[in-house]
Amino acid sequence: MKLKSILLGAAASFALAPAAFAERGSDGEVKIFYYQAVSTLNAYLSSGTKDVEAGSLVLEPLAGFDQDGVLFPRLAQDIPTVENGGVSADLTSITWKLKEGLVWSDGSPVTSADVKFTWEYCTHPEGGCAQGAKYEGISAVETPDDLTVVVKFTSPKPYPYQPFTGGTAPILQKAQFEACLGPAASSCTEQNTKPIGTGPFVVTDFKVNDVVTLEANPNYRDAAKPAFAKVTIKGGGDALGAASAVMETGEFDYAWNTQINPEQQEQMTAAGKGKFVNAFGTLVERIEINMTDPSPALAEGERSTTKHPHPVFSDIRVRKALSMAIDRQTLVDIGYGSAGRPTCNLVPAPAYQASDNTECIAQDIEGAKALLAEAGWTDTDGDGIVDKDGKKLSILYQTSVNAVRQDFQALVKGWWNEIGVEVELKSVDASVFFGGDAASPDTFQKFYADVEMYANNFDGTDAEPYMAQYLCDKIPSPENQWQGENINRFCDPAYDELFKTLSTTTGIEARGEVVKKLNEMLTKDSYVVIPLVDRGRLSAQSNTLGGFILNTWDTELWNVQDWVRVK
Repeated sequence: MKLKSILLGAAASFALAPAAFAERGSDGEVKIFYYQAVSTLNAYLSSGTKDVEAGSLVLEPLAGFDQDGVLFPRLAQDIPTVENGGVSADLTSITWKLKEGLVWSDGSPVTSADVKFTWEYCTHPEGGCAQGAKYEGISAVETPDDLTVVVKFTSPKPYPYQPFTGGTAPILQKAQFEACLGPAASSCTEQNTKPIGTGPFVVTDFKVNDVVTLEANPNYRDAAKPAFAKVTIKGGGDALGAASAVMETGEFDYAWNTQINPEQQEQMTAAGKGKFVNAFGTLVERIEINMTDPSPALAEGERSTTKHPHPVFSDIRVRKALSMAIDRQTLVDIGYGSAGRPTCNLVPAPAYQASDNTECIAQDIEGAKALLAEAGWTDTDGDGIVDKDGKKLSILYQTSVNAVRQDFQALVKGWWNEIGVEVELKSVDASVFFGGDAASPDTFQKFYADVEMYANNFDGTDAEPYMAQYLCDKIPSPENQWQGENINRFCDPAYDELFKTLSTTTGIEARGEVVKKLNEMLTKDSYVVIPLVDRGRLSAQSNTLGGFILNTWDTELWNVQDWVRVK
């Protein structure tokens, strides 16, 4: 099968309908609400979607993914393929050509050295990179001239488009970030909050976990864009307030991730000021099981590390029982309505990568009780909580502050109580939970709880970098500033070996089969990930905002340069 069939049309030409721009900045200010407030604009220091998306207004990759998941060039001249000579016939290298005349927002030229530096930044042996999976399997990045980047792989790479593509893998300016390598990365406050970029906007002010203000980049490569002179990204509050600010008060133009229930959506739509936009992609709300011990009795630096396996969840029967007790359809009905679907998969799309596993959909309270009993957990004192060896089965269940998530917590706690599990609930401000601050005890990467619930997805349609997140060497730890992507600390040599075959497997169907097996190893084979809901992206758009196209395969701000004000 030819490489281009793997790409789902990656080399297809990309064009949007031309917009009638009078001149750059002529449409004034656009106001955006990310209630999960922005903590950094450097995607390499945060796994939080809100940070990646806000940063994409400034920092860009070589190529992005459009609303159909098709790869299109941003800083690159075109998409390399075997057919056009950009990908080597043996699939061991890919050559990117930068567009001529590209400059950073400070007016200096963008060169191949910046691209190579970005790889060095994320893969520095003494640092931590939240997007390290994007650079898996690279042996070298060469720069034969200022406009040419040659990425060489350790073995044939059937899908060579992981590095430098999508909102999670933008290019950093070497001159600005070269003093921020390794351990210094997180301390470079100016660089991480006011990066010099190539995108349509430039940061003018940044208040951490509050407000980001930006203005049109005077050196943006399209002289007629962006139409807006200023962007304000407001953080804080909750999804309900964010949705209301667009749909009812009209104070904002766009609100991201308006995770509110169907009844609230209907009430707000009736105000006539905006609309909710929804599309399915790869966003899955799930519960991650901590495979390490988060006990506060352990010394700081040893909690939630592989030095100490979890004392309860090392038994798969306990993990499976927790999954069996959940009624996923009820979660969908309560939280999402038509914007959600119950799922047993971590990778729900595209279809060729999605397992047909549905065994978790039917709730089985009695089966879960029996499984715990088989594992030795019984209620010896009649208080309704099972125990074993004198220890109660008690867990801490955390997530971010969000009305739907708190509803989910309450429901899941009730079901777990039914099977004899004592549950303490914890909710953390979303800006902190997803912020990636290595000093905070409450980030989802640090995972100082037994289970935690959140959702994320991957750039584009190929799941290889997403599945790489669960490799043994991607576990967050003090040594990598808690920036690893393997949130639940799952480590299985068999998984790592199977993943290696994915990086060398050709053909869409064959690659899909490997992804399915990897997905099932995490879900139905081990229950270290408990998928709950295949979530559609749900955001709010003002009736006066034109040009917005919802994208589930990249950042939702992917085409902000084309947004316009309409009457």
